[in-house]
Amino acid sequence: MSFTRTPGMRLAGVSTCVPARVVDNNACAEVYGETEVRKVVSMAGVQYRPVTDPGVTATDLCFEAAERLLRELAWAPDTLDAIVLVTQSPDYFLPSSSCMIHKWLGLSEHCAALDVGLGCSGYPYGLSLAGSMLLAGCRRILLLQGDTPTQFVSAGDHATTLLFSDAGSATALERQDDAPESFHALCTDGTGYRGLIIPGGGFRDRNPVNPRDRELHMDGGAIFNFTVKRVPEIIGASLQFAGLGQDAIDYFIFHQSNRFIMKHIAKKCGLAAERVPLILDRFGNCGGTSVPLTLTQSVPAQRQGDLRLLCVGYGVGLSWGASVLSLDSQAPLLHQTYSGEVTRQ
Repeated sequence: MSFTRTPGMRLAGVSTCVPARVVDNNACAEVYGETEVRKVVSMAGVQYRPVTDPGVTATDLCFEAAERLLRELAWAPDTLDAIVLVTQSPDYFLPSSSCMIHKWLGLSEHCAALDVGLGCSGYPYGLSLAGSMLLAGCRRILLLQGDTPTQFVSAGDHATTLLFSDAGSATALERQDDAPESFHALCTDGTGYRGLIIPGGGFRDRNPVNPRDRELHMDGGAIFNFTVKRVPEIIGASLQFAGLGQDAIDYFIFHQSNRFIMKHIAKKCGLAAERVPLILDRFGNCGGTSVPLTLTQSVPAQRQGDLRLLCVGYGVGLSWGASVLSLDSQAPLLHQTYSGEVTRQ
């Protein structure tokens, strides 16, 4: 594992944004059959899924989350030193989608903007990267994560179509010398890269013969085996690295992958159910953005004192990571539905 620690990184606030259109999986029985729908609702735990309309992208969702958060914090655009966008559903192959958000937010030329091509593990990876930038001299950073997996699943594949949803997020991070230390553990197993893959459309196979290769392929069994083995390991290793016991963590914020898997991991780790929030029933699996989304949905907006969080992301890559960090009582947790505006130019 790659371990890093970040002294003086304050989590100043989190904002999330989901599409206004919500699909009820129970209404999909005519297409996929009652038996298959029942399995997804009862086992995976997904009943409702926010889904983008055509032309709405992850950058649109992240922008609205970011705009509201900056307004809430009263952070002037020229005080940002960097924005980091974690996504695997960019608007274009080039330019970087973060450059578009840079324009829409009216950021200054001295503000760096970069994309990170990670999915389910992206939140802890992004926190670690942003923390390193803060240590190197940045004062304020926006970490954005968003994906629209409903746009690249196959309509004929109930295992993915009934599971995935869309969302965007923005996390404000700032250098504050007296902020509690954060801890990050990051891992990769590239031998499993085919476990979740869109094999066609990129530059390895620009124009695939089979149109299905432009859509997501998932090896559910391999992903399950990977998850139940690796996630408990990284939870334990992160706590040990931070010098903390389980009782020191107020919330274990998991990537919302699958209810059966999450409950299996929580039981294996001996975690009380009330400290492992589940939002799959209302929001589905929106990839790595499900970590900040679970934060805004499950952690009380009004809090007394600091909370300690352990955030875990795992999946496509194969890639997984965990971050132990603090959330103070002044940091806003915001949520909204997308305004419905057309894609910005």
